[in-house]
Formats: sequence, structure tokens, C-alpha cells
Amino acid sequence: MSESQLWDDVDEYFSAHLSPEDDTLQAALRDSDAAELPHINVTPSQGKLLQLLAQIQGARNILEIGTLGGYSTIWLGRALPADGRLISLEYDPRNAEVATRNIARAGLDRIVEVRVGPALESLPKLADENPAPFDLVFIDADKANNPHYVDWALRLTSTGSLIIVDNVVRGGRVADPADTAADVRGTRAALELIGSHPRLSGTAIQTVGAKGYDGFALARVLA
Repeated sequence: MSESQLWDDVDEYFSAHLSPEDDTLQAALRDSDAAELPHINVTPSQGKLLQLLAQIQGARNILEIGTLGGYSTIWLGRALPADGRLISLEYDPRNAEVATRNIARAGLDRIVEVRVGPALESLPKLADENPAPFDLVFIDADKANNPHYVDWALRLTSTGSLIIVDNVVRGGRVADPADTAADVRGTRAALELIGSHPRLSGTAIQTVGAKGYDGFALARVLA
């Protein structure tokens, strides 16, 4: 058995026992496949982790940067109370259309809003609305802009908020000084920002599983 197959098998075992997908989540993935969206959504175990982190936070307001087909959005939205709010920012109108249908099927359309357009244009508009501080921010969009997203997350959160940055390992390339690709440079800059900013305390975790070799960063807003 190959190493990657072993990772897949273990992920499937964990998902079956700890984070089984219901019909709504499975339908979200089917619709995303039918629309030919890229297979870059979080796994069930990762979705459950997001949900648990939001619940541990007692989150009432969540910001997601990068919606795709709404799969992670559903996991996060299910962690919110009935009067909670989740705003998800998506660049691609077609992705947003698929996500909006999936979110409605999940019965979350009253508390989840998908906003379409470049996130770096949507975020200043969101800040102008002076929303309540977000308790959790999940960043899973274009990696080159990760440091900008972390910076905006800081502006839109308050003490105790949690910031999660997905896909920070880049297949190990993040540690290769010879790799100067935009996604790697953006990821490094985000990690360095988290490590040096006086208002943040963070770490990064490497993972293996159905999505291969990857990882995520967690940062708590200190003040």
C-alpha cells in the first residue's frame, strides 16, 4: 500500500466515525462536481474541525474568505446560533451561485450571506459597514494575498477572536528558500506576520490525509 493510499484510508476511517457527511453535505459536493468546480474543498474531518473550533469559540459572527461551493461554509454555519451571522467572500460568480444553492439547501440562507467579487475589494466595504467583530475568520482563498487577508482579519476582529489560514504547507514548498512562487511568498508573508505581530499568537500544523500533504495556521487575537 502506498503512503498516500494509507493517508486516504485513515481519513476515511476518521470521517466515518467522527465526521460523517449527511445528505446535504454530500449533495453540496455533487453539485460542485457537476459545476466542475476544482476539488479543493476541505475534507469532512477538516470541516468538522472548523465547526468544533467555531463552537469552542462560542462564535456568533464568522467571516470566510473563499467560498468555493459552500462546503466549508455549511460546516461553519452549522456551528452558529439561530441569530448568528456568517459572511463568505467569493471571487468567482459561478462558484458563488453553486454555493448559494448549497447553503439554501442546508437551511442556512437566513444566517449566511455570500458576497461576490475580489475579497480585497469586498473587505473595505465590509469594514465601512462597521460590523460586530468577527469571532472567527477562515482564510482559504488565493494564497498570494494571504498577508493582506490576515491584516484585514485583524481589523475586523477583537480580543479572543480566532484566525485560521488554510493550506500553508504548499507541499513543503513554504520551507524552500529557492521557491519564489506567488502562493509560497504570500503564505510565508502571512506566517511571518502572525509570528511577529504584537496582537497575534499563533502556530501552524502540518497534516496528511485525503488532500495529501498540507497544513493550516491558527492565530488568536490578543488585543
